[in-house]
Amino acid sequence: MNDHSTTINQLKQLVDDFIDQRDWHQFHSPKNLSMNIAAEAAELMEHFLWCSTQEASAIVNKQRSDIQDELADILMAVCTFANATGIDLSSALVHKLEKHKIKYPIEKCKGKSDKYTTYT
Repeated sequence: MNDHSTTINQLKQLVDDFIDQRDWHQFHSPKNLSMNIAAEAAELMEHFLWCSTQEASAIVNKQRSDIQDELADILMAVCTFANATGIDLSSALVHKLEKHKIKYPIEKCKGKSDKYTTYT
């Protein structure tokens, strides 16, 4: 499986099968799952704590396997939340991108990193 040949639905099904086989659905409330997403994201951030922006790429190269595992944990948590709440991730992403196109118009923010509220 790879990004070019695997659908989001297939990933969500893989995660759901894993959880179903272990009878973990009973623990998967939106509250718990949202906390799981945050906890997994924090584990990824730990790899970069106290490093400079310049050091970050070197850390990714040096700790690639561990960072890949943390990113996979985040994706699993997101898929689990989406499955438990019936959220279609593709539709949610496209909808959010449309909102971002309005919020961050190219002509006002291209190449800029300051807070979006300075554009209005």
